[in-house]
Amino acid sequence: MTLEQHHGPNILALGRTAALACEALWPLLLQAADWRRRQGAGPAPRLSAAHDPRLGMHLHDGQWQLHGAWPLAAHELAGPLLPLVAEVPAGTSRVVGQLGQSLDGQVATQGGDSGALNGPEALVHLHRLRALSDAVLVGTGTAVADNPRLTTRHVSGPHPTRVVLDVHLRVPPEAGVFTDGLAPTLLVCDARDRTRAAQRVGAHQVLAVPGLVDAAGQVVWPALLASLRERGLAVLLVEGGGVTVSRCLAQGVLDRLHLMVAPVLIGQGRPGVQLPPVQQMSQCLRPRARAYRLGEDVLWDLDLRSG
Repeated sequence: MTLEQHHGPNILALGRTAALACEALWPLLLQAADWRRRQGAGPAPRLSAAHDPRLGMHLHDGQWQLHGAWPLAAHELAGPLLPLVAEVPAGTSRVVGQLGQSLDGQVATQGGDSGALNGPEALVHLHRLRALSDAVLVGTGTAVADNPRLTTRHVSGPHPTRVVLDVHLRVPPEAGVFTDGLAPTLLVCDARDRTRAAQRVGAHQVLAVPGLVDAAGQVVWPALLASLRERGLAVLLVEGGGVTVSRCLAQGVLDRLHLMVAPVLIGQGRPGVQLPPVQQMSQCLRPRARAYRLGEDVLWDLDLRSG
């Protein structure tokens, strides 16, 4: 029995309408992100879908909102993405963390395999996050283990600036992000290591931050974010790995966290979010959250500034 025989022709028409709406909405989100990157140069544009001008987005108190009779699928697409295209107050950054994990909170097997953890819809969502962000950051462990490309090859939209946080200069200089020429790349290190870093990957790919590492060996995130803002990179996606995202979360760096949970149980593997232990449930983080379906996966969009 076909889908049409089981549900009738309306279900297929509804599916096509939803797909067309999402297809029409994505360019509007890209336009909104471009306007934000230009720091709101000129009046706010009127963003309308090409196939139906009644469907569009408008700016209200610095936040983009959908207007018109968009179907539910379009609202599901826009919900977790609109915060990335909202205005960023001068002198501040917006930092979004992202992790794909199993039901039992693992981001990879014990051997480090994470290749088939999340489904294709989750991968598309990740690439949309990249396209709407100014920069995407990974830590040393992810850069060494995965040799990621950090591009937007699964969606239309610009590649972000790729940022590799490598305070001990352990990422191989032949890593793809430093050699493929697909997008601008920055190796972030402390200013004391500027010369060694430049010898490894070239001075044009080094962001040497004064005071990046404190006396305890911890990254001073305000210093890093300020240096990125000086380069026009105000919206940062922290893509991994689990250690880097966890440290950002523990230090209050993240504004939002996208957890994409796959219906798989790994068991003893490599954990995702790791926070210092607490004694009472009242001490636990309980941010405002919304859940979205991404194929078989579930995206949890956590608002860490919700109080």
